[in-house]
Amino acid sequence: MAAPFDLNDDGVVVIIGSGAGGGTLGNELAQKGIDVVILEAGGRHEYEDFINDEWDSFAQLAWKDKRIASGDWRVARDFPNLPAWIVKAVGGSTVHWAGASLRFQEHEFKTLTTYGKLDDANLLDWPITLADLEPYYARAEDKMGVTRTNGIPGLPGNNNFKVLKAGADKLGYKECHTGRMAINSEERDGRMACQQTGFCFQGCKWGAKWSTLYTEIPKGEATGHLEVRPNSMAVKINHDDSGKVTGVVYADKDGKLREQKARIVAVAGNSIESPRLLLNSNSSKFPDGLANSSGQVGRNYMRHTTGSVYAIFDKPVHMYRGTTMAGIVRDEARHDPSRGFVGGYELETLSLGLPFMAAFLDPGAWGRSFTTALDHYDHMAGLWIVGEDMPREDNRITLHAEEKDEHGMPIADVHFDDHANDTAMRNHAYKQSMALYDAVGATRSFPTPPYPSTHNLGTNRMSEKPEDGVVNKHGQTHDIKNLFVSDGSQFTSGGAENPTLTIVSLAIRQAEFIAGEMAAKNI
Repeated sequence: MAAPFDLNDDGVVVIIGSGAGGGTLGNELAQKGIDVVILEAGGRHEYEDFINDEWDSFAQLAWKDKRIASGDWRVARDFPNLPAWIVKAVGGSTVHWAGASLRFQEHEFKTLTTYGKLDDANLLDWPITLADLEPYYARAEDKMGVTRTNGIPGLPGNNNFKVLKAGADKLGYKECHTGRMAINSEERDGRMACQQTGFCFQGCKWGAKWSTLYTEIPKGEATGHLEVRPNSMAVKINHDDSGKVTGVVYADKDGKLREQKARIVAVAGNSIESPRLLLNSNSSKFPDGLANSSGQVGRNYMRHTTGSVYAIFDKPVHMYRGTTMAGIVRDEARHDPSRGFVGGYELETLSLGLPFMAAFLDPGAWGRSFTTALDHYDHMAGLWIVGEDMPREDNRITLHAEEKDEHGMPIADVHFDDHANDTAMRNHAYKQSMALYDAVGATRSFPTPPYPSTHNLGTNRMSEKPEDGVVNKHGQTHDIKNLFVSDGSQFTSGGAENPTLTIVSLAIRQAEFIAGEMAAKNI
């Protein structure tokens, strides 16, 4: 493990956040002999520390710092201080994610070209194509051990999947299987196979699910070139008179402010904290925040068009047994405007435990229909909708006018209104999902509105032209050469696919670019 780097060592790359983007980038750079410090706001919990209990695990891992949600989305009404359900710990949300690892489709990199100009949407083509990313997708799938790639068998189907598959067959869907999952179906990479415990969201106690916590980070630390500092909350990025970034001010575990000098800074704090940090780093030279000459920092916030459908059956299902999300229907992920919307969606198996089911089903809806639904919990099957939502300029992260955090920095205001396309897609997905369950004898099925966001995207988007976004095709900010964005906030559009595989692929590609630019002394 690397000895701690000196705070005044201005030769290091400082990465803010240790999740899919930051943790992967840190290891990739360390493997190339580049010195890296990762600042992680949360603590370090190794996988034997995880708790197979939803509320206790939430208390251990979730990002609970105060935020404000606004807009017409249900989350602003029911969970105003929890717009996102993400992790504050080493490994970031790769501790909490379900493992679904899907490549974007070709058209999803070219949404403006494919969908055309849509009213009230801020569509833009990515500055990269699927062909550009394919070699990195291949490397990420191998690194993460994604099932159904590289000769790795798929995971077994649990009862929840068997119900999904039976209904999908009845509806004539052709692509339904246990998914491409970054969860070991057999021993691999020194980690054991999935034990089918069912607490995937609470951190995998077996280490079978890929997480930077116990894959990328220990491998990077073993080189001697990577140091991870837990309980280190980035507060501000500093710069010199020329506009180059020079270091990151962070609060350590005792709340004491320190500055780590840096040659390069990469921001990977998720799509709410990353723009918040750039906006909070404003100065007389950059009055609107760092990398914000376009005014696009914080804008185009996407969270995927989501929702769930649960159904009750005569016979027990026990949907909570087995891998949470090893089950997918991909047929609706195509772009087919004849359905009444652009883009597409995936249907993925999902189960929540009783405590979260009660919290998320429909808060405040206590009554006979609600309580009888919970009474039949063991007879229930469930799925989650993941669809492409439209980027909108006014869906954005801003700094709250009054409220500040414990370090005196304005908190994030997360504003989101559904686009008409999002609503049309969600309604179509509800209809199809209920039909799927009805086809196999559901006695009742009920659509459930979106939960707090787990796929937070956009807000520092990639663009060909500096005026359209925040970063270029390598995640390098248009305005500042030695400042990068390395998380899902760089997504130009959201696609219908769970984002982690794409975040990891972009991080592998970015590491190559940074190493090349450092060697050429360009940054």
